[in-house]
Parts: sequence; C-alpha cells; structure tokens
Amino acid sequence: MLGIGKRKLEMYKFRLILLILCLPIISFGQYDSKGDQKSRFRPGFMWYFTGYRPAVKEKVRKYDRLIFDVTYNDWTGDNQPFNNHWASIGLNTNLMFDIPLSKGNTVALGLGIAHELKSIRHNNYLYVDQTQNCTVYQPKDSLANFYKSTFGGNSFSIPVELRFRKESWRHFKFHLGGRVGYQANLYNRYVSKDAGIKTVTKNIGFPDINRLIYGAHVRIGIRNWALFGNYYFSPVFKNNQSVKLNIIQFGVSISLY
Repeated sequence: MLGIGKRKLEMYKFRLILLILCLPIISFGQYDSKGDQKSRFRPGFMWYFTGYRPAVKEKVRKYDRLIFDVTYNDWTGDNQPFNNHWASIGLNTNLMFDIPLSKGNTVALGLGIAHELKSIRHNNYLYVDQTQNCTVYQPKDSLANFYKSTFGGNSFSIPVELRFRKESWRHFKFHLGGRVGYQANLYNRYVSKDAGIKTVTKNIGFPDINRLIYGAHVRIGIRNWALFGNYYFSPVFKNNQSVKLNIIQFGVSISLY
C-alpha cells in the first residue's frame, strides 16, 4: 500500500511539473490580434525596439517599414523574357512609412524612398551607335570570342503602396503599388575569351539613357515574407532607334521592421 501511495504522489508531482512547463505555451497559444503579447505586433528582428520612449499600449501597430526585395531581373520588348541567365540578381531596399487608414491597421498607405540595384546576365552585346545616339542589341552569334555580358545599374525612386492585411500577428498581406524615380546610371560589362585569356569591356556611356523611371509592383505574403513582382512601363532607352527594353522583376520580399 505504501508503494502504491508513493507512486501516486510521484505521478501528481509529474503532472504538476508538466502543467507549469506548458503554461507559457498555452499563454502564447491563446494570443489574438488584440492580446498582450506586444512584441508579436513587430514582424521582424526588431520586435522589442520601441525607440527612445516606451511603447504605447493603445497605439496601432505598424508593419513593413524596412523591406528588402531579392529579385530575378529580366526584360520584355524586342527581346522575350526568361531567355537570360538565371544569375540576373538584384536587390531593392525600401524604407517606408506605414500610415494606417483603418482600425487595427488592416488597410494602410505605404510611402517612402527606395534604392534599386539590378543586374541582368544576357548573351548579347549592347552596342552604342555614336552617330545616331542610340543603343543597338547585337546577338552573340555576330560577335567573335563571346563569353558573357552583364547589364546593370542603380536607381532611386519613391514607392507608394496601398496595403491590405488581416488583423493578426501571422497576418496575410497584399500590397499594390507603384513607383516613380531616377535612373542614376547604367552599364554593360562585356567579356570576351580568346585562347583562355579574358578581355573585359565596360560601357557606361549610354547617350539615350531614360532617366525617368516609373512602374507598378505587387507583394503577396504572410507576416514578414512575400512574393514580389515589378514591371517598369518606362523603357530603358528613350531613343526611338534604340532597342526597346522594359525591366521586369520577380522575387521574394522580407520585412525586417
């Protein structure tokens, strides 16, 4: 009888310890969008950052203020998309204000500044015709000792987004927006190879570069991750004699704050 009582006591102790260990998990599991777990309203690595003042309990939580878009870059127009090298990678850095338009911030306006670094690895050569002040697209079949060619540049823009999201920590979100900006520079790095020796030619003097850029983008995702798509309505070159190219981007967005 004494052994049975001792086993029951040990079982009660085990159940009590198990209940204590499960309490934190239960409390998180009962979280809702208006709960006390304030850190969960911050979807990135800066959950606990509130600035130089403590967080206001009644303040509407904001999202997607620092966004990085890792993209595959391509173009449409005179050349069909998805014919370029897979290593055509770019990075967009977006610093945004999240302006709530509804209770609970289920609808918001995103406004900020962005920097875009794009790179397109293609199998052709962008030749500058100095007489016509235009840029011509030459296929690699017409070039001797072709190895690879990379087109890229930097731009700055002002993105504006209309944001829709569910009122919860692990929320579904949909961003529809556009951007207007300035193309700071463009370059084409052409590499030829003959008898194992590489020759690099870098052209940065495009006379018909289109400085004014504008396009539309979309993000669809959950919490701080999203799929990203962007299309520029503005052509890369503005001369009517130049090759007609419009930049498109597909990738993944991550919001860190």
